[in-house]
Amino acid sequence: MLSHRKYIVSAVLLTSLSLAACASTPEAPAEKAEFKAMNDPLEPTNRYVFEFNDFLDRLLIAPLAGLYRATVPPPIRERVANILSNMSEPVIFANNLLQGDLHKAGITAKRFAANTVVGVGGVFEVANDWNLPQQHGDFGQTLYTWGAGSGPYIVLPLFGPSNVRDAVGLGVDTLMSPWKYAVATGGATTEDTFMITDTAASALTRREAVLEAYDSLKEGSLDFYAQMRSVYRQHRAKELGEKQTNEMPKFDDYDSESYTPVVH
Repeated sequence: MLSHRKYIVSAVLLTSLSLAACASTPEAPAEKAEFKAMNDPLEPTNRYVFEFNDFLDRLLIAPLAGLYRATVPPPIRERVANILSNMSEPVIFANNLLQGDLHKAGITAKRFAANTVVGVGGVFEVANDWNLPQQHGDFGQTLYTWGAGSGPYIVLPLFGPSNVRDAVGLGVDTLMSPWKYAVATGGATTEDTFMITDTAASALTRREAVLEAYDSLKEGSLDFYAQMRSVYRQHRAKELGEKQTNEMPKFDDYDSESYTPVVH
């Protein structure tokens, strides 16, 4: 049921945040400098979680995404992606408002109305043709605009690369989504059906979109963990409008959000 899903999300986030609070800083100057630069005090634990996520991806998510691509025609996959994208607009709109960006909020509201009404519930993407591009807005970004620091880098079970601020934001965004509350009126069966369908569709859509990119990135990495950490930070810095670091080479075409295909 939906309450169970909220419990899982909360447990994952609280466990990760508690671990982050227990990290210790090295005493040696050189190690301390590197420690601060990486901002990854939980690296041993993070690597273990990262390996678990990668194992789950190789065992289940990637094969299912490949099967999804092989069996579902591109036009239908596009319609599914459109619907999921449209369902994310209310949370984006709320965060646009919380960030005080009325211009983006207006675009998001118009976009959602256009795709919902003219696009038949988001099945068809019409807003882009009307010069209403999708905006970005999540609660981690909102906390950033309010002046909150990122905190240490963490790898969340199932969700993947993150940091303390964005982990908190993920939990809030999950609670902000109106669809989960709308289906709750239909009873436990409706909740469970929605949860399974939403999670599966989101996971398969995101993973299928980066099948080749993810594999190429992995095959070309001497240290896949470190490279994914860099990719996440570069992607997130771009979303926040920050200058990107030079920790690792840039991979502009890779969407790090797609590394977390299990829970949406």
